[in-house]
Amino acid sequence: MNTWIPRFCLPARRLVALLVAIGTLAIASPSAAQDATPGIPAHDPVMAEQDGTYYLFTTGEGITMWSSPDRETWTRQGAVFDEPPSWATEVVPEFDNSIWAPDIAEHDGTYYLYYAVSSFGSNASAIGVATSPTLNPDANDYGWTDHGIVVESVPGRDAWNAIDANLIVAEDGQPWLTFGSFWSGVKLVEMATPPTELAEDAEWHNLAGQHRYRKLDPRDAGDRMNGAIEAPFLFKHGDYYYLFASWGLCCRGEESTYKVVVGRSQDITGPYLDKEDQEMRLGGGSLVVDGNERWAGVGHSAAYTFDGTDYLAFHGYDRQDDGNSKLWIREIEWFHGWPKVSLE
Repeated sequence: MNTWIPRFCLPARRLVALLVAIGTLAIASPSAAQDATPGIPAHDPVMAEQDGTYYLFTTGEGITMWSSPDRETWTRQGAVFDEPPSWATEVVPEFDNSIWAPDIAEHDGTYYLYYAVSSFGSNASAIGVATSPTLNPDANDYGWTDHGIVVESVPGRDAWNAIDANLIVAEDGQPWLTFGSFWSGVKLVEMATPPTELAEDAEWHNLAGQHRYRKLDPRDAGDRMNGAIEAPFLFKHGDYYYLFASWGLCCRGEESTYKVVVGRSQDITGPYLDKEDQEMRLGGGSLVVDGNERWAGVGHSAAYTFDGTDYLAFHGYDRQDDGNSKLWIREIEWFHGWPKVSLE
């Protein structure tokens, strides 16, 4: 998410904040088989279902939260954090509570919300986590407890970037966190149980990357031709773990070049191979969904199974609305063990 340009320039971020304040928005669906968006303004969407209600979390002031009974009509529920996490300014002194790239996961009856604190164009970044026993804002026990930093990257020290987190629990019950943006790409790290911190003597793995010019300053994130990969998401389907990631540039409105690619592995630690048996660590990746004439770029995806059907949630930049970012939720179609999503 932290490319060589800001993920959100300030005017765009303020515009999103104004748009989401409208409360409830309906999303029309062309068929019962697929959820159709775009609809609500959203960036870096992730979802969870609890007791028949769907909850959506997106990048925004304090993390924006929505709820829906059907994934079509969404009601804004306000922010997770009214004030910035107490530790945030230690990582980014000028932090203004614009929290990036949430991830929501349930583990042993507790909901874990991972999120990123970062600075534009820099890997002065940290992933934090907060927990709640419920996602229902009307429940008596609703409330988020912040557990602080899970992993931090420091400019000049680390050749990776601690944002765009995603938690997955492997079939053996071991939780893992994948994350990363530009620099040396996507990482996987072993988590403790409960997953509020790294495991003692945690294993680290490189999962995916893109070409990066060897003489590029290590403090430089890169650009479209150097290291343009981010937003990893791991999803188990059949015998394989699938690694979804985004290539290209986000956050440029109508000039965005985002697209979603995938690789798969029977071992959660990889290697992840694409359809041509190319390793994602070495730049491999098979296309899942790309932009079109209307949608300048689509990406930062998350995969889920609801009621026996697999879906991909992501955002796209609408050329018919000044390049504003909007939510998409589409059914995943599987062809010979490979996922594909259509914007049509």
